[in-house]
Amino acid sequence: MKAQTFLPQDYRPAEDEPFMNERQLEYFRRKLEAWKQELLDQSAETLEGLQDSARAVPDLADRASEETDRALELRTRDRQRKLVSKIDSALRRIETGDFGYCEMTGEPISLRRLDARPIATMTLEAQERHERKERVHRDD
Repeated sequence: MKAQTFLPQDYRPAEDEPFMNERQLEYFRRKLEAWKQELLDQSAETLEGLQDSARAVPDLADRASEETDRALELRTRDRQRKLVSKIDSALRRIETGDFGYCEMTGEPISLRRLDARPIATMTLEAQERHERKERVHRDD
């Protein structure tokens, strides 16, 4: 087991330090784990809420409204489940040393982009090219 890296409370990755050094990796690992825990807690709350609301509602309008709410909750929970999977993938990339590098070009992903979206797998430029290509093929 690897020794834990000391990280000051106010630490933020900076451009003037070596890219993806131990402190940056620890910063992003903690950020990802906190995000994952928050999503898992929300999922547990959603499940509890759905179990509590599983009652027969005699009024059709109220029942339709409740079903719509339930469908929205389930869709949100499914999105969160997919996000947790992406977070797990990012945590694996931290362990393997691939985190922070574009999967298309191999170039470093900007620290600002990673701080805003730590599950990013491409540089902004590569992501834009990918999305443009996707749009062109989708229109076919």
